[in-house]
Order: sequence, then C-alpha cells, then structure tokens
Amino acid sequence: MQNPFFGKKYNTPYETPPFDKILFEHYEPAMMEGMRLEKVAIEALCNNPEEPTFENTILPKTGEMLENVTSVFFNLLSACNSPEMEELSQKMSPLLSEHSNSIMMNEKLFLRIKHVWEKRHELDTEQQILMDKIYDGFLRTGANLPKEKKEELAQLRTQLSQLSLQFSQNELHDTNAWTMHLTDEDDLLGLPESAIVAARQEAENRGLEGWIITLQAPSYGPFMQYSQRRDLREKVYRAMNSICTHDNENNNFENVRSIVNLRQKLAQVMGYKNYADFVLERRMAQDTEHVTDLMEKLLKSYRPVALKEVEEIEQLAKEKEGEDFTLQPWDFSHYGYLLKMQRYNIDSEMLRPYLQLEKVKEGVFSLATRLYGITFHQADDIPVYHPDVVAYRVLDADGTFLAVLLADFHPRANKHAGAWMTTYREQWIEDSTGENVRPIVSIVMNFTKPTKERPALLTLGEVETFLHEFGHALHAIFSQVRYEALSCTNVYWDFVELPSQFMENYAIESEFLATFAKHYETNEPMPAELITRIRESRNFQCGYACCRQVSFCLLDMAYYTLTTPLETDIPTFEREAWTPAIVLKSLDDSCMSVRFGHIMSGGYSAGYYSYKWAEVLDADAFSVFQKEGIFNSDTAQRFRREVLSRGCSEHPMTLYKNFRGDEPTIEALLRRNGITSND
Repeated sequence: MQNPFFGKKYNTPYETPPFDKILFEHYEPAMMEGMRLEKVAIEALCNNPEEPTFENTILPKTGEMLENVTSVFFNLLSACNSPEMEELSQKMSPLLSEHSNSIMMNEKLFLRIKHVWEKRHELDTEQQILMDKIYDGFLRTGANLPKEKKEELAQLRTQLSQLSLQFSQNELHDTNAWTMHLTDEDDLLGLPESAIVAARQEAENRGLEGWIITLQAPSYGPFMQYSQRRDLREKVYRAMNSICTHDNENNNFENVRSIVNLRQKLAQVMGYKNYADFVLERRMAQDTEHVTDLMEKLLKSYRPVALKEVEEIEQLAKEKEGEDFTLQPWDFSHYGYLLKMQRYNIDSEMLRPYLQLEKVKEGVFSLATRLYGITFHQADDIPVYHPDVVAYRVLDADGTFLAVLLADFHPRANKHAGAWMTTYREQWIEDSTGENVRPIVSIVMNFTKPTKERPALLTLGEVETFLHEFGHALHAIFSQVRYEALSCTNVYWDFVELPSQFMENYAIESEFLATFAKHYETNEPMPAELITRIRESRNFQCGYACCRQVSFCLLDMAYYTLTTPLETDIPTFEREAWTPAIVLKSLDDSCMSVRFGHIMSGGYSAGYYSYKWAEVLDADAFSVFQKEGIFNSDTAQRFRREVLSRGCSEHPMTLYKNFRGDEPTIEALLRRNGITSND
C-alpha cells in the first residue's frame, strides 16, 4: 500500500489524516523522508543569493511532510498507543531532536533571519510579532552561542527528549499494571451502582469473575469517595501514590532527577541562573517574583479556609468512628463526601442520571451555538483512528466551514490518563492563494464508559472537564490569523488556559443545565432544587482545592529554581518544597513527582502556576459576562473577536484588555469562591 504521508495532499474530506489507511510501517520511512526533504529545503533557503526578506526567508514552509507524520504519530502515541509505536518513538525521538537542533543551530539560516528581524520596522504588526517569535526562538535555542555550547545544548535537548518520553511511558505502564480484583460482595460496601457495574464490566473484559478496580480516574475516584472499606481505600490510595516508585523498569526517580538537572544545565548554558528564569522570560508572569507573589496571595486567602475544611472533616470522622480516630489521606475523600451530603444533600451519583454523555455533548455544542452561532455536524465520512472517536464538521453562523473536531471520550488500556486538546493541523492563511486553511482539532478524555445496563453517565466534574477541553478547542476553531506559528493555542503558556477555564464557569449555571440535564430513563429535567444545591455547594472544599493546586505550583517552582544539581532524594525534596501549602499530610513513602507528567514530560515545567494564573483571568473575564449576561451574544462575539480568534497576533495582555477594558485582578476569583463578599 502506498504510504499516505508521501502524497502532497490527503485524499480525504478537508484533508484530514487518512487514519483508515495509515499503517504502523508508514511512520518511520515518512519521518526519515520528511527530515530529508526539510533539510534540502533549508539548504535551498540558506543558499538563496537574494537579499533575505520576509517573503523569501520567513514565509516558505520547509517541513510540511515531517509535521504531518509527527503530528499523527505523537498524538496517537498518547491516544492509541502500541508496543511497536513506543519502540519506534524511542528510536526516532533522538533523531528528530537532532534534526530540529541542526535547523535551530544553522548559522547561515540564523543570519538570514537576523537580517530580516533587524528590518522588522518595515513590517506590519502581525509580521513583527512573528519575526520576534522566530528570532527569539533561535536565540533561545542557542543560535548566538559559540560552537561548543551549541553542541552541548543539542546533546542536552536530545537527552531530555528521550527521558521525557521514557518518563511518560513508565507512568502509563505502571498505572495499567495495578488492579485490585474483588470477589466478595462485602468489598463493595458503599459503592454506588454505577461504580459496581463499571468494575464488573472491567472484570468481564479481562475474563474474570467479580469486580476489578483500577487506577484510572473513573475507577479510582468513586472508590476513594464511596467505599466504606477503609482497608481497601488504603490499599488503593497507596497503589496510586506509589506509581513509578517500585524497584522495577517503571521506576521514575532517576528520570525526575535527570530531567530537572538537564533543564537546569540547559538554562545555565544559555546564560540564565535557573530554568524558571529561562522559561518565565517569555510568559505573562515574566519572572519568579510575580509567580511567588501570586502563590503567597492565594495561600494567605485560602489556607485558613482549607485548614478549617480539614478540621471539619476530621471532626465528622471522629463523630462517626470515635475520638481516637486519626484522619489519613485515604479517608479525606470519603468523609468529605459524607460532610457534603450532610451539609447539602448532594453528591455526584445523584447528578449522574441527568448527565448522559450524549445529552451533555448536545448541551455543550448548543452552548457554543448560543454564544457564537456555530454548529456541529457529525461527519461519518471523515476517517477516525479508533471506533470510539466521532468526527464533526464545525460551521460558522453563515454556514462557512470552520474546522473538523474529533471527539474521543473513553479510557482504553493503550490511552494515557487525563484529558487534553490537540491539533492535527492549525489554522493559517496561504500566502500565495489567500486560502484560509482551517484547523483539525481533537479533544481527548477518559470519561466513565457505557455499560451493558446503561449509557455513559458523567459526574459534574467530568462535565467541567468536557467544557475545559472544549474551551481549548474553541480557541483553535476560531483562529483567524495569517501565520501558523501565531495561530490557535500558540500563545504565551500562562494565557493558554484562559479559554478552557472560562468555559468551566457554565457547568453550574442553571440556565445552561436546563438545556440538557435530563434523566436518561424518564427524560425528566434535573429538578430545580437539585440545581440550587449544586450552586450552593460549588465552593465546598475550595480552600483545600486551591492549596492542593498551589502545592503543585510550589513543587514545580522548587525544582526549576534550583541553581545547583538536585541531589536530595525525590520524596524528601517534594515534601520540603510544598510544605507551605500542605493542609493534610501525605505518606512519607508516597511520591507525586514520579507521575507528575505536566512538569516532567509535558509542557508545564516552570509553568504549572499558569492554571492559577489563568483562573484569575477566567474569573475576571466571566464577571464581565455575569454583568452583561452569561449568554449575551455581543459579549461573546467580543470575546471571540478580541481573544479567541487572535492567537498570538498581539501580546496576550493587550488582547485581554481589548476585551475587558482593563487588566485583571484577583478580586473576581475571591468573590467567586466566597472568600470575599459580593457586596
């Protein structure tokens, strides 16, 4: 069969990847050929005898084939993995890293780019921003450094690429390796029917009798919350919190140490004190002082609330179990659930029957229609990479094609945990033809699966996750910029979470819930008094949740503000780093760092704070909608026009101020969480 990656265009609707024709054996030759073609194109560009200009140096696309194949391969490595793909990724990652380094370290290419950059005043605003981004990208990969330092940087990046990949694969394998097989019905005490059915289905899938509990979120979360078997909660908790700490091939302790130290060394070769300084120079936060200031403000406001929340839960536990009861980490979720029931008479299982995935999907899509006028149309003619995946055509209010959206909702053994948005193609305007190339967007999640007895029924938390990833997708779908490097989510990292976290605000809005929250059997709408209880309970444990997030931020910054190599053992370093934010002590033998993919193998190293940074932004932005109307189409169109469609065509604070009229403050977040009064 002909390799689909070798053609100039895919023979598919909207030139989506032909997943149905892509075979494993196509990847390696396509990557090798893609690297060869890009090398030839770069050489031709460098040897152009004409004076370097924006048109002949910046605009030419040199790596389209390579981008096509790596986009598919690495996206599927996370969403639809296989042992063969993992082995190939280990083989190709250093080659791809070396190829990228050879481009970024190419002196002739850099001199041409520098020549254009020095005349950037002749360009328009968007071109200047693109030039700054490209020129700065070369500087930050060492283009101006002496030869020996360039070579050292190239080696460091290659090592980091391999280690990050290994870290991620170890976490996936160790998560999947553990299960708890239950055969006695007494082991199910307290579990809701949905969790029992899912556990039985998991056992059947493995050819076993009884019930299987796994460390995947749809299994782990309900068990820790509802199980009355404290001994089993402890067993599951210890398994989750010891992932990648065991004496086996999946142990990540040394990978953490190596990744942290390599990043520190990379930053210092570049002339920075530490890796955080290197990263934050190109973020809205700008420096560690601004990050530290935000964390301190949050802890000052939320830690007293969190301590009181833990005290209340411990008191309830003592009332039920006796005064000699000592609250442990595996108790917190369970007694927190009991306290929430006592206080608000609400839990996620009450809501589940009203949150059928298909109806939620209709509700989320309809929300986008109501705000922005866009519509979603299932497209069975568009190839997908797994039967679980559904493709949609996204059309604007006037019927214009905007994007392809792929939706992948359920966990699989060969799929990474968590949820994310990605693109197979981003938006840009073809310079020679003026064609507006539209994006191919994918949202990937791990929601509760349907069973033989019932459809997929979600928790409210899963609805929020859906809205979050959908917000990222809208950022990509609405992109209207000229250059691919500035489109979609190619914005400052601490701005990228604004569109996603903004959408989460709708999850508890009664008018939004009324559009889709209907009982899956009777079609009765969610009772108004239940929605009221949802809203009243929205800030339950908000102090604890904030401190937990801040603890992750502190850990991230502790690793990446190091100026000397990390030598302390990882669990000890972790405990010391996040102590200021800890309100419930963890076990001495547990460790988060070894499975903290966001900051080790993902893009959040020295950037995890961006979730809280963006939370300040999203609360501030949503306060505008609350004032003008949460479904106000004029406000929504302004948000689309000034923020969602602009990518990185201007500085993010400029974009935000164009929408808001002012810079954001922390006050809207404090009001939303009930920390300060709305008066």
